[in-house]
Amino acid sequence: VSVAKVRSYDDDLTARFRLMFDQIGGIGNQVKGKTVGIKVNLTGGGRFPGYTAGDTHWVHPRVVGAVVAVFGALGAKRIRILESAGGRKPGYKLEDKLLSGGWDVAAIRNAAPLVEFEDTNALGQGKQYSLLKVQSKPYIFPAFQLNHSYQDCDFFVSLGKIKNHEEMGLTICIKNLFGITPLGLYGDRETVFHYGQVQAPSGAPAELDPKSNRYEGWRLPRILVDILGARPVDLAIADGIVSMVGGEGPWVLGSKPAHPGLLVVGRNCVNTDAVAAATMGYNPRAGRHEAPYRVFKDPKGHPPEQLQPGDEMFQYADNMMLLAEAVGLGSADLKQIDVRGVPIKEAMFDYEAFWKNQMPKEQS
Repeated sequence: VSVAKVRSYDDDLTARFRLMFDQIGGIGNQVKGKTVGIKVNLTGGGRFPGYTAGDTHWVHPRVVGAVVAVFGALGAKRIRILESAGGRKPGYKLEDKLLSGGWDVAAIRNAAPLVEFEDTNALGQGKQYSLLKVQSKPYIFPAFQLNHSYQDCDFFVSLGKIKNHEEMGLTICIKNLFGITPLGLYGDRETVFHYGQVQAPSGAPAELDPKSNRYEGWRLPRILVDILGARPVDLAIADGIVSMVGGEGPWVLGSKPAHPGLLVVGRNCVNTDAVAAATMGYNPRAGRHEAPYRVFKDPKGHPPEQLQPGDEMFQYADNMMLLAEAVGLGSADLKQIDVRGVPIKEAMFDYEAFWKNQMPKEQS
């Protein structure tokens, strides 16, 4: 895993990524002549005053453009930018969502010989969904039906943002994968996945035990690990140059922008998240009532039962990195991870210290 300190999105990010990819052993052999799929994080709308969505809660377009340019230079045959566009209008494309966020779509399209954009919320350019089975021991779901692009790629990249998350504690590259589940098939992700209030629709693989715990802090981290097991990540890239603390978007009470000045890159998604979590000041092996997994959820935005996690005293989320480690998908143990570039201690930006005075007043 490679860590870099980067002052701003105006830096030469293409050169930076070339160096970081070299530090993790090079990726040219895996990319040359291949189809590369890049799942980007474009969570939610809104923005903080003076910031774009790409600054704080979306991955930044200059990061995406730089990564595309490097893959193109390495000889990638096709590069697909993938995400759920979330449009309600007929014909609304992923490019439209990017344009609405102020992205220079043409610049990204021209950064490599063949760049495509696909809204993976539905069938997209495919004629049917692809069945991807969980290759690790499944926790909740044995398989998922996904847009064809997640199967039709030789090299898969999770390009996430280094942020806190209201329900999960943090979101980096594993949590970024939640958006690959298509709303066009599963309907509302919260009722099917977060809360398990309704079962997956006909045609989608059913969960293993419909009577299992319905609390999202227990349930969703396990589903995220299942998704990672179904669609393994070949390269994880975490954007923390500018980000936010206290939540995953400006709609979260007490959240605010931050400037960690970091990029983290790794071949293993779990290892990369563990290193990125450490740069946030967190213990990657933290338990459910330690930071950042003791969570503070807005009661107005959640069903009552999701505010009372069974026999637990506090709201919590289980550590998805430890759950992934338990089924052999990577390591959350920094002693087992070869960290290159800037040492974690020098790169650290303490998210908790920056945020702890900003907790919702009614719950502090």
